[in-house]
Amino acid sequence: MDPYAKPKERQVGAQRPQITHLPRSADTRTRRERQAEKQAVAAERRAIKKSARRHLKQQLLAELEDAD
Repeated sequence: MDPYAKPKERQVGAQRPQITHLPRSADTRTRRERQAEKQAVAAERRAIKKSARRHLKQQLLAELEDAD
């Protein structure tokens, strides 16, 4: 998954919304469970972005030190 992809581009592969062909009453998850799942995905994306920013910062600092 590309952490810098646009919102519509993120919904591909394993992260795409799963289509259910069952009535809403058959969904066994509660509202809290769905919210928790959504928040977990958002937290994972934030962690990926944070890690990418840290990595790029380290690369930039290393390149600046090499240039000296």
